[in-house]
Amino acid sequence: MSTTTPALHHPAPAAFAASAPVPTPAAIAPPAAPPTAPRRSRPPTRDGRITGQPAFVLHSYPHKETSLIVDVFTREYGRIALVAKGAKRPHSQLRGVLQTFQPLQAGWTGKSELRILTGAEWVGGMLPLEKTALLCGFYLNELLVKLLARDDPHPVLFDHYVATLNQLAHNEPPPIVLRKFERALLKETGVAADLTRCTGTRQAVEAGQVYVVDPERGPRPARASDAWPKITGKTLLDMEREDYLDVATQAQSKLLMRFLLAHQLGGATLNTRQILIDLMQL
Repeated sequence: MSTTTPALHHPAPAAFAASAPVPTPAAIAPPAAPPTAPRRSRPPTRDGRITGQPAFVLHSYPHKETSLIVDVFTREYGRIALVAKGAKRPHSQLRGVLQTFQPLQAGWTGKSELRILTGAEWVGGMLPLEKTALLCGFYLNELLVKLLARDDPHPVLFDHYVATLNQLAHNEPPPIVLRKFERALLKETGVAADLTRCTGTRQAVEAGQVYVVDPERGPRPARASDAWPKITGKTLLDMEREDYLDVATQAQSKLLMRFLLAHQLGGATLNTRQILIDLMQL
């Protein structure tokens, strides 16, 4: 198992990822282009052993005296929990590897819900997240932890997550980047309605009309009595084709996605989301 140990750590927001340090510029050499695709993981052996699986650490927390439980997002196996034995020891090779926002090749064994980490290798090739992008990254991780079921593979969402981290690292506008990821998350988990058709009637959404979006069914014409966010048809059509250049679309899509995510979370609080709202109104 090869490892790479960063020289310094960013402090992580206490709201979500205090136990998962973040790599610094000294740890990663900035590339001119996104990383190349890592090698394909090997199929599981009879004892459930996996090797070389593309993965990212979402969150970690202490387990017993010297170990960690690490929540990781993998490309082919979804979100899984791994026991990193001895990772809290001062000289553990895993201490510098199990960082958020670092592309990893991970291996584990076991078939229960809590598997045993057998190896983790830093792939590299991604710019570090800094300042606002760093907070946005923790927000993405919290969404994945709270909305993805364990052991539910989402390879398309994994690729979108990698692309989103790269966009944030290259200073693309966070509000637009976050809206695209939020929408992709709802689509890939099967809870996003078609925004181009009215629920029930299946009539086409018209740009000049005003709608509300039923979280369980989809868009319908707005009524005066509706308490849900009222959204123009143009915004819905823009969101469906991922066009967020219009300022009105940015403002309305932010309200709509906040509403839809709150419904899916069932009242659970997104701590990093509140930090972003307080700081930047994202």
